[in-house]
Amino acid sequence: MGFERIDDLLNGVTADGSLHGIAATIVSRDGVLYEGAAGDAGPNTMFRNASMTKAVATTAALQLVEQGRLDLGATVASIVPEFGELQVLDGFDGGEPVLRAPRTQATVRQLMNHTSGCGYHFLNETLFKYCTDYEFPHVLTGKKLSISAPLVHDPGAVWEYGVSTDWVGQVVEAVSGQTLGDYVAENIYGPLGMTDSTFTPSDEQRARLLPVLSRSADGSLVPTAIDLDVEQEWNAGGHGSYGTIADYGRFVRAWVNGGELDGTRILNEETVELALRDHLDGAPLPKSLQPTVPELANPVELLDVPQGWGLGFHVYLIDLPGMRSAGSGDWSGLFNTYFWIDRKAGIGAVIGTQLLPFFDDKMVATILGFEAAVYAELGASVS
Repeated sequence: MGFERIDDLLNGVTADGSLHGIAATIVSRDGVLYEGAAGDAGPNTMFRNASMTKAVATTAALQLVEQGRLDLGATVASIVPEFGELQVLDGFDGGEPVLRAPRTQATVRQLMNHTSGCGYHFLNETLFKYCTDYEFPHVLTGKKLSISAPLVHDPGAVWEYGVSTDWVGQVVEAVSGQTLGDYVAENIYGPLGMTDSTFTPSDEQRARLLPVLSRSADGSLVPTAIDLDVEQEWNAGGHGSYGTIADYGRFVRAWVNGGELDGTRILNEETVELALRDHLDGAPLPKSLQPTVPELANPVELLDVPQGWGLGFHVYLIDLPGMRSAGSGDWSGLFNTYFWIDRKAGIGAVIGTQLLPFFDDKMVATILGFEAAVYAELGASVS
């Protein structure tokens, strides 16, 4: 099976200067169908997974659910008492924040589907004002206090993207008695042979990191001071992991295969099926995401098709013609890394660069071309 179209795509967008480096992999239930890289990226290049960490941290928590050590319906505060101290930020009165107790307490399930009320400063204007006016740290500072910013909604009210999965990581630590990094290394990275995935990259791994560049107003790529490469006070379940694209492909392949890879099972198939269903329970998804920090992210318009959020994954609820199937899970990372899991077709893929702002036009066009080429090449052979 040849993927010359994908080779041409990756080589083309780096040769013309659109991207400085890019890597991709396509996996099936039975093995790796494609691995490729171009520009400044190679097969062993390390990437900041950023929010692609969320799926891994959620997998860790789902393992504890399977073991009977964690209940999806349990309140977060009953496991991590500090979460119960968070108040809802209702806005400002005379410049002072209006804070109140939440009407309900968020559950572990609501952390996983982003209806816990937690937000991100770069996606929520009210929280951005609070963090700016009161010099409250945000997650890119490496300060653990950042996840204790006020809630921006009552739990269960709406879907709001934020630090929910960082709190999932805190739940894993409280239940397991290990740091998130140690738990994941022992129960996910190790069993799946993800030898280059970590929350604490070595000097040798850091030397292999693809530099982060920024898209300037004229379309050129320039250096940026924005990075995750600062001392992290905690293993951030929402954004703190690093690894190669091939390594993340092994994680995706385990999910495609119902929780198993090369004879090693990390989740039961029933749990995989549960996680890839919609769990929003009527809480609305936004039509778009409008960032408050343009250096970090561009506006994101969601496709006007049925979609929802499972346990750790965005899910499409219908087939996308010529692309992924209904029930597919996906997500992405701030530095323009992306993956999807299509269990119906029996395939998954990962593609990434290291570029800001998120949802870069050139990268989005590349992703769309990549996915269309994947399904065009596989055609009727996927099963």
